[in-house]
Amino acid sequence: MSNHETIRALVLAGRRLNRAINRLPFAYPVAYVYNPLHYARAPYELYLSKYGRGPKRVVFLGMNPGPFGMVQTGVPFGEIDSVRDWLNITGPVGKPLSQHPKRPIEGFACRRSEISGLRLWGLFSQRFQNPENFFAEHFVLNYCPLAFLEETGRNRTPDKLPESERTQLFAACDAHLREAINCLRPEWIVGIGKFAFSRAEVALPPGTAQLALIHHPSPANPAANKNWPNLVTGQLLQQGVWAAKSL
Repeated sequence: MSNHETIRALVLAGRRLNRAINRLPFAYPVAYVYNPLHYARAPYELYLSKYGRGPKRVVFLGMNPGPFGMVQTGVPFGEIDSVRDWLNITGPVGKPLSQHPKRPIEGFACRRSEISGLRLWGLFSQRFQNPENFFAEHFVLNYCPLAFLEETGRNRTPDKLPESERTQLFAACDAHLREAINCLRPEWIVGIGKFAFSRAEVALPPGTAQLALIHHPSPANPAANKNWPNLVTGQLLQQGVWAAKSL
């Protein structure tokens, strides 16, 4: 598959996922559902076009968007400054039909920082200096593109949804993950947290790629607040994803 074909396949896979999930019903306690594949399609597809050339040696897989990251920019773990200043991606961002008053979609004008994205892209910028070096062998995806908010504005993660809602959602996300991995043909898939790791185990045929697990960079994870970059670098070295001589 040529670079052009890989990028086109990733874009079309994302559009199919968007159509599959955009009108799925979610009940209380979920009060708001944000789908950045829909209203932030332009920067998301620019991300694919700039950096989705395959194959990749390593694909990092996250869970779902954070309220000040991909929800605002359309880019996985898309902390505003990292996306704009390191990835050199900007673009028009629309709005979902219904927004929580405490979690407005402001796009690249958002002044809040997504700590998870700041840590993740900060590690990659430190180790690889520029995005071209990183994306030569790596890519970052989210398993689920939807963000779920309760009435209070509290984030609700996909694993906390009732089984009846998870079944349809996970079927669509599993299919997209298989398509994306088929395009990128990685040697390694690194689950950023246990949820993403477990979904890769379930969704992908045995032998698709080697699986590795790293701590999620969220501040809600106590381990992430103790020098997360060094902790995760050690995990990647120990599991053989990264080699010391390449750092």
